[in-house]
Amino acid sequence: MNAKQNTTITALILGALLGALLGALTSSTALAQSQSLNYNNSPLNYANSPLNYNNSSINYDNSPLNYDNSPLNYNATNGVYDSQGNRTGYTTVSPEGVTNIFSQDGTRSGYIPAPEAGGGTELWLK
Repeated sequence: MNAKQNTTITALILGALLGALLGALTSSTALAQSQSLNYNNSPLNYANSPLNYNNSSINYDNSPLNYDNSPLNYNATNGVYDSQGNRTGYTTVSPEGVTNIFSQDGTRSGYIPAPEAGGGTELWLK
């Protein structure tokens, strides 16, 4: 590969990265316009972050392996259902007060910030 080809490939890679960055900024701007964004309800706040163990399905309290979260537990009160009445997931509340929404397989699909932290009641989806 000669220097000109190497420069062209580098330019293409940088162009793709710049395009992806601009796309991410545009989508986050749209999110900020559609939902009131402040630090208390932001995914950048560690209390809301999926990197926080209390919000992770690795934590047994949030795990689909926990019987309290299982669709086999007919007494469970934390189920999430679609408009046809099919169970699509479950919710848990972290010690910080964040309500986490998980799919049946334990994938965190959204959260509601802790009300006592001033986070409001907006539903934040991934």
